[in-house]
Amino acid sequence: MLHERVLVSMDEDKGERRSEGGILIPSTVQIAHRLAWARVVVIGPSVRAVSVGDRVLFDPEDRAEVEVRNKAYVLLRERDLHAVADENLPGGQTGLYL
Repeated sequence: MLHERVLVSMDEDKGERRSEGGILIPSTVQIAHRLAWARVVVIGPSVRAVSVGDRVLFDPEDRAEVEVRNKAYVLLRERDLHAVADENLPGGQTGLYL
């Protein structure tokens, strides 16, 4: 990995979703400009805000896909990340930080 690059593995697509009102939304429906979650696999030497294993939020439109050993990954710049999920907060709570 070079510079501020981050290699992530996309979270599995859940397929169908339910709205807050209980309406079933099929996986074929496309929502305009929806951000996606991924898990950090490798980071470059200049990356400061994330570490391997973090879940990150990014715009799937700004991605470069790469295949390594028959598995698809996404290559991003650190500046293209919108949020990092913090799964280790005290009291078992979860949160996000930017």
